[in-house]
Formats: sequence, structure tokens, C-alpha cells
Amino acid sequence: MQFLVYILIYPFLWLVSLLPFRLLYAFSDGLYFFIYQTFGYRKKVVQENLRLVFPEKSKEEINAITRKFYHHLCDMIVEAIKSLTITEAEMRKHFTFSNIEEIHKIENSNQSIVLMCAHYGSWEWIFILQTYVKSKGYAVYKRLENKYFDRLVKRIRAKYNSYLITTKETIPKLLEAKKKGELTINGFVSDQSPRRSKAFHWTEFMNIKVPAHTGAEMLAKRLNMAVVFFRVKRLKRGYYETTFETITTTPNEYKDYEITDKFLKLVEKQIYEAPEYYLWTHKRWKHRNRVPEEFK
Repeated sequence: MQFLVYILIYPFLWLVSLLPFRLLYAFSDGLYFFIYQTFGYRKKVVQENLRLVFPEKSKEEINAITRKFYHHLCDMIVEAIKSLTITEAEMRKHFTFSNIEEIHKIENSNQSIVLMCAHYGSWEWIFILQTYVKSKGYAVYKRLENKYFDRLVKRIRAKYNSYLITTKETIPKLLEAKKKGELTINGFVSDQSPRRSKAFHWTEFMNIKVPAHTGAEMLAKRLNMAVVFFRVKRLKRGYYETTFETITTTPNEYKDYEITDKFLKLVEKQIYEAPEYYLWTHKRWKHRNRVPEEFK
């Protein structure tokens, strides 16, 4: 069944990926009509999240952010599809880096990097970073249920010396790389909600106490990796600029969870500046009313 789904859907995705950007975004506009206007995909979740974190905003303001968010969500979907056939030159044009020297400086000190980001702006094309650096790239992800699409996504990333690994694979892979003396850049999307049963740290995010992922910080401390945040700015439709901000090159000088808290503050700043580019369809604040006593 998985293979049948793959062979039915893949040709359509491939054809969409061949569209020039002008037609690609026309397709995105059509997708917006179905996802938002017709089906209202997770619209209730989106507006509940927005009202929760922006209680001062009017109904009209919330609706305006909602509409902008769904337009951006559809753009990200078609951009992910475009990854199937986009050339390196095209990707370099559409996804740029304002201060790549920040990464080069850490590489030149012979230190690997934990690269932290949020579900904000666009993270689909960040793997083009590997064409600018000498470090091997890993990104921690959740394996797709359909093994054929899972292989496809891995194959796309591997074109640029970037490899997807699961949470269970992360420590063994990076310990092996360290033993070999290899430099690595390791991507973590660390803003979403962990399982409540596996939450070691609760903190305020957008003024609401929630559990936080701490794996990136713990890994950085264990392997003495620099921690770098990357901020994505949407310049115009289909064009993004990434700026790197080094949180620390000495992670073990920080108390537990201080790095995680600093990361979340940087994410908050992005969201306040342009909330429509955050991924509001996730239930980020679902555990807010079940804070354990020891974390209150």
C-alpha cells in the first residue's frame, strides 16, 4: 500500500516541482483556497494559539495574521515540493546567508556546531548551507511513516552532504564522527512541545509556561559543540535570508537549561516581529494547564 501511494503521488509532485516560480506560487494561491478557505485545515488550532499568545490583539488582527499565515504555509509546501528538482544555483539565489563567516569562524577553531532553529520563516532550504561549509551536515527528524517518501526526503538532503537522522541515531552518529575527528553541523528544530512524560524542563514561552526540548543543549554539552541560532527573514515571496547568532562556544559554562531558555527568547523575538511566519498549526501550548508542581 505504501508503494502504491508513492507511485500515485510522486509523479504529481515531480511535475509541480518543474513549474517556474511564478507558476509555482500561482499553484500555492490555489492551494490556499482549498486549505484555508474550503477545508479550514486546523484553523481552530491556529486561532486558539494566536488568541492565547496575543490576548491584546483584536479579532480583526487575529484574522489578518491567520490569513497571512496560511498563505505562507502554502508557500512552504510548494517550496518543499520544489526541492525535488531545484538546482543549486536557484537555491543559492532564493536562500541566502548574511553572515556565513560566523560559521566559518567556528569551523576554523575545529569545533562542531549544534544549529538551533524554530518552525519559523522557512527551514526547508537550509540544507543549501552545506555548499558553503566544510562540515558534514546532520538534521534530527522524525521518520516518515511511508518508507518510500522517507527515502526520497533523505535522498534530496544527501545531494548537498546533509543527512537526516532520528533521535535514536543522533548520539551514536555524532560520537562516531567525533572519534574520527570529523566536523559536523547538526540541525535541531527545538521549539515544539515534547511529550509531557519526557519533559525535564518547563519554562515560559510567549509568556506561557510549557515544557521545552532540551536535547540540543544536552548534546552540545556532552560533545562540547558550539551552539548557534539561525534566524530566517522572509525578504519577499520565495526569497529568504538567514542570519547566524552564536549563543556560545563554551556550552559547559552554562547552567542546565540556560541555553535552551536563551534560544526560546530568540524565537520569541522573531515571532513578535512577524507572527505570520510561525507554524501556528502545531499545538505548542497544549500542556500549559498541566504544569507539574515542581515546575510551578
